[in-house]
Formats: sequence, structure tokens, C-alpha cells
Amino acid sequence: MRTCRIIGLLSLLVLFVPLASADDWPQWRGANRDGVWREDGVIEEFKDATITPRWTMPIGAGYSGPTVAAGRVYVTDRLVEPTQRERVHCFDERTGKLIWSDSYDCLYDGVSYEAGPRAAVTVQDGVAISLGAMGNLRVYDTTSGELRWESPLNERFDIKMPIWGIAAAPLVYDKLIIAHIGGTPDACVVALDLATGQEVWRALSDRASYSAPILVRQADQDVLVVWTGDNVVGLKPTTGEVFWKYPLAPAQMVIAVATPIVDANRLFVTSFYDGSAMLSLPSDRLAVEEIWRRKGADEQHTDALHSIISTPIFGGDYVYGVDSYGELRCLDAKTGDRKWEDLTATPKARWSNIHFVRNGENVWMFNEMGELIISRLSPDGFQEISRAKLIKPTTPQLSRRGQGVCWAHPAFANRHVFVRNDEEIVCASLEADPR
Repeated sequence: MRTCRIIGLLSLLVLFVPLASADDWPQWRGANRDGVWREDGVIEEFKDATITPRWTMPIGAGYSGPTVAAGRVYVTDRLVEPTQRERVHCFDERTGKLIWSDSYDCLYDGVSYEAGPRAAVTVQDGVAISLGAMGNLRVYDTTSGELRWESPLNERFDIKMPIWGIAAAPLVYDKLIIAHIGGTPDACVVALDLATGQEVWRALSDRASYSAPILVRQADQDVLVVWTGDNVVGLKPTTGEVFWKYPLAPAQMVIAVATPIVDANRLFVTSFYDGSAMLSLPSDRLAVEEIWRRKGADEQHTDALHSIISTPIFGGDYVYGVDSYGELRCLDAKTGDRKWEDLTATPKARWSNIHFVRNGENVWMFNEMGELIISRLSPDGFQEISRAKLIKPTTPQLSRRGQGVCWAHPAFANRHVFVRNDEEIVCASLEADPR
């Protein structure tokens, strides 16, 4: 009887011992597109100035960040010899072994910054969805790599091609692939059947931007938020019906790259030339209201935040982001007033970049020099906890930066980080107590 009671007590203890959580990174900016890494059991600081990879594999050039799902890592790249081709790769998450790869002819016509595809592969429901810089949409079986269907969206929807090509990662909602492409007529955003590629709906006559669509919950409904080249728009994701629209046409050129970020009923957007806007999404109705909008005189005399590649993050009543020349800034979310600025997180240069990912109280930063930084961000300032070199910068993405840049967003999954440059994809462990 006593033995039984001991076994029972031990069973209860097991039930109440916190279990370490592990998560995939199956799409742009993580499972919820919010730049939050929800795992525990990760390191608090680096042991050395350089991070030793678990594995590396050679790839070609490209801006697209890796994604990770069900033990596999996905990334796209581009070759120019002997012909111009885009490629989609699938690697084993633990070993880096190439599981499958596919390539297709793709001439970059009128696209500036030709290093390679921009959009991260979206993985869901047993398929991997790739969207290339010229609008080639391809849907693969994740297990075999078999191409289930493909669609040349540029030909199909007569895209008004942005100068930097198609960049927004496709989003899956209720068996629909939703793509922000700038098609015509009235096809800036399109929804295709996930199984067949058949068009389900199209919406908006706007130009395309480079900003990825997100989902929010407003007035007890799912709302698809798309920052196009002309407006910030809330759409019904099943039909494309316009719920609300906030005009945000650029003064010089379409340059919206950063993903909109959301905290409660606040929505924030920022761009290189046109500054920032903080919007309110009322919880009791489908509408949008301006809280504030601020813009500096030009790209070097900025106000609030003029971000280019980097997507900012909320931290309570504050916004943290990277300004036009690499200035790490904290803004008061209520007003847009600057609380502080720091120039140590990334080198000061035009378009200098940091990707932010929140993990508990820490913010992990991946800067364009290939450094991974563990930090704390607060209205009192930037606290650097630890910094280490993860991967070297390369020149195809931006040759004029001397030694180059690392502009692709990393993936954080299963206590590892996955990142690429224009030569290789790297996996490194971030587990606190690896076994």
C-alpha cells in the first residue's frame, strides 16, 4: 500500500513539473507572424564571441529567411549560371542533410537588387508554399517535395511589378493562400484555393508594397491586415470584403517593407521616407482611427521612426525599432515621442538593419553584420546582455556595404537558430542544457 502511495505521489509531481516547450517557426516571423519566440530552456548568454554551428549547408544568394516545421528547414535562393533560376530547398532540421530541392527558370525582368527571392516559405497542412520575386507561386508536398501545383501569378494577374519584386510571404487562412502581389484589375491581394490554386477572391486596385499580410482579431472577427503601396486595409479573409481603409500613399515611392505590428487595439506601421503611423482598431466595430502620424523632413532628419527592412516590436506602451541609418530607438507609443536612441546595436549606415525577436523578457537581435545579440529593451535604454558572431555578411544582397550584409530574417525553432547569407544556411544550438 505504501509503495502505491509513493508511486502515486511521484506521478502527481511529474504532472506538476513544468515541461520545457519547443516550437516550430513555420512562416514569416514565426507561428503567429508576431516575432515572438515562445520556447523556454534557452541560453541567457553566449560562452564565446563566435557561435559554433551545429551544421552548415551551401546555398545560393537570396533575401528570404528560413522557416522550420516538422523536422525540416525550408529556404529559397537564386542561381544565374548557366541560366537564371530560383530554387526551393528542404533540409533535415537535425543534420542539415538535403531532403529535396526544386528549381525553375526565372528571369528577373525589371527587378532591382537581384540577389534572389524575398518571401519566406510558408509551411502548413503538409505543404510548403513558395512565392518567388517574379510572382511564381509553387506548392510542394513537404514529405516528398512533389510539386502539387504552380501558378505564374505575374502572367495570371498582370502584376504591376514593384521595383524590388514580390516580397510579401503568402499567408494561409481557412484553406486559402492569400498573396499580396499588386495584380490587375483589382487584384492587389488575391486568395487561391490551397488544394487547387483556383481563384477564390481578389481585392483592391492598390499598388503592391513589400509588407507581409497579418491576421488580427477585431470586433469578434478575423481581420486580414494588408499594408499595400497606398493604404493600410482591413479585409474579410474569406471573401476580400473591405472592412476599413487608412490612406497611406507614399510621398516618393512605395517603400513599405516592415510588417505591421499589433498590441491590443493598436496597430503601428513605419517606412523609410514616410515615417510612422499609430492606428487604433476599435474593439466594438470594424473601423480604423488615427492616433498619431509623424514624419521627418527627410531620410536623415527623421521623426519618430523611419524604418526600412526591420519590423519593430511593441513593449507595453513603447515601440522599439531601427531608424533609417541604423539608429535603435524607443518611442512612446501614445505620442511617437522619442525616449532614447542607441548606435551600438548595428553599424550606422543607410538601411542598416536589425531583426527583433522577443523571448520572455529578452529581445534577441540579429543585426546585418551577422551578430546575434541578447538584450533587454525598456524605456530606460538598451541593455546588451551578450553578443556573438553567428554568420559572416556577404555581398550579393548589398555589395556597396564593403564586406556585405546579412538581411534575411532568422528562424528560432526547437531551441536552435537558423540563418542564411548568400553562401550558406547555418543551424546553431541555443539550448541552455543540451543533452
